Amino acid sequence: MDLEAAKMVGAGLAAIGAGMAALGVGNVFGSFLDGALRNPGAADGQQGRLFIGFAAAELLGLLAFVVAMIILFV
Repeated sequence: MDLEAAKMVGAGLAAIGAGMAALGVGNVFGSFLDGALRNPGAADGQQGRLFIGFAAAELLGLLAFVVAMIILFV
């Protein structure tokens, strides 16, 4: 396999993490809404955890994107 082709395959595999981060963000917000609709009184107390989960999932997506760009251009 050519080095350039291996870079493209590696970047594509690293970019899968960005798609998985989108699924993670959807899962975080879906779980929050599920819990908030079951117990609306506790929704305010869980909002901080919602944003922490969102930030963690989005960070992993951005990290996967950065790794893909590093593989392609370095």
